[in-house]
Amino acid sequence: MDILESIQIQDPAWIAVAFFFGLIFKKLHLAPMLGFLAAGFALNILGVSNDSFLNELADLGVTLLLFTIGLKLQLKSLARTEIWGTATAHMGIIVIATTLILLLLSLTAIQTFADLGWEEALIVAFALSFSSTVFAIKTLEGRGAMSAQYAHVSIGILVIQDIAAVIFLAASSGKVPSIWAVLLLALIPGRHLLGYILSQSGHRELLALFGFVTALGGAAVFELVGMKGDLGALVFGVLLANHPQAGELSKNLLGFKEIFLVGFFLTIGLSGLPTWETAIAALILLLIMPIKGALFYLLLTRLKLRARSATQSSAILTNYSEFGLIVAAIALNVGWLPAEWVTILALALSFSFLIASPLNSHADDLYEKIRGWLVRWERDERLPEDREIFITGNDLLILGMGKVGQAAYDEMSKQEQSKIMGIDVDHSVVMRNKAAGRNVVVGDASHPEFWSLFTDGHQGVKTVLLSMPNQQSNIIVADNLRKHGYQGSLVAIALYPDQEARLKEHGITQVYNVYNEVGLGVATHLLETKQ
Repeated sequence: MDILESIQIQDPAWIAVAFFFGLIFKKLHLAPMLGFLAAGFALNILGVSNDSFLNELADLGVTLLLFTIGLKLQLKSLARTEIWGTATAHMGIIVIATTLILLLLSLTAIQTFADLGWEEALIVAFALSFSSTVFAIKTLEGRGAMSAQYAHVSIGILVIQDIAAVIFLAASSGKVPSIWAVLLLALIPGRHLLGYILSQSGHRELLALFGFVTALGGAAVFELVGMKGDLGALVFGVLLANHPQAGELSKNLLGFKEIFLVGFFLTIGLSGLPTWETAIAALILLLIMPIKGALFYLLLTRLKLRARSATQSSAILTNYSEFGLIVAAIALNVGWLPAEWVTILALALSFSFLIASPLNSHADDLYEKIRGWLVRWERDERLPEDREIFITGNDLLILGMGKVGQAAYDEMSKQEQSKIMGIDVDHSVVMRNKAAGRNVVVGDASHPEFWSLFTDGHQGVKTVLLSMPNQQSNIIVADNLRKHGYQGSLVAIALYPDQEARLKEHGITQVYNVYNEVGLGVATHLLETKQ
């Protein structure tokens, strides 16, 4: 059904309710998505049921989400041991462990678990093994950490989990891909045509329209050959991941994706009316979450991640997933799972979000408190991103080597007395800067232990420019620098006056408004041309 035809008169009211719940949760310093989820349950209690408009909205949001994930995904990254090794080992171990726990619970007097056989327990365990892609992406975007090392690892693990879910869905439906699915191989050379069209789309409305057409078209193409449409959206995003405008396209779709995902969270809350029995069962399932998180941490540190990176990644992945609900719904349709377990898993997912949100908000604080115990699990061998950095001889550090950082580097390098080092968390950005002849290294400046990587301390550094696009990251870095005894000049960029004020509250020496500086630069060049 067309999404416009499916709109009913009450639908705008439900979205307004979601907005007000989201606003309340934001004021409580919790993720707005939890407010959207709470709005769904509140509406459910009031007797509101799912309708086609909200379902269409939710489906479109998830499709755009997977497409934008694909735009940021480098396939070669999935081949890294810390990603595929963690994902496969974790899923295998957690499914076995959870199945055994559920079978033990079936021996108790708790009626909800008493009816579980080993087949049902295995399906529930499989559903609980997934981590939420929606939660992870929104959390990382909120932090401005999509380019961080632990973000790449987390997203890679989630993609492998999603592939496992798609395989399950295909197998459980009893369908096999059409013989025409082999034609999808033509997409590999066809990506050049897609890239050309993207290049011709400009930077405004045509760019957004191209994104919609490609995401929905990719989903439709995969559905035509008997494959999951969401996988098609993901694959079409991957085909464009290496295009120069991939990042711009992703940002262009961000606002649309945010709006449509509100429908997704509302549909979760509206998916079933909770009862005391289902709520208690869901709360019991939360006891598996610490096991899930601890196993992620153990595997990631064994595969050479530093303790802090492993902590951040584990915190993001310690939750239950929307894919678990999809698995449960499919199992229900084919008669493999009782209907009440769909509601139980929906509640467990919701409760896990309520726990995971503050956990991620305070992950750094938690890490600092138990750092001594966590670092014991680190390996001596490091990944390339975590190796020591030497800054001797540099008096200017530029943290964040995007367009602003590059422009500042090039301008300051004209002064012979300036010895500059750039640092960026994104390996691809570092490689581009190195190719341009700049002295740039990989590093996560928002990492609490970032300065411990410098074997020679920060002596000699006179000025640090904070040019990262996310203001919260700049604030974190400023706080960490002052905490580690840095007394030199701290300079930062801002877009809005309220950001300038907040940066100065955190010990920033000078703050430059990007828009003002652009205007000053243009005026300077105009005056030069008149002379």
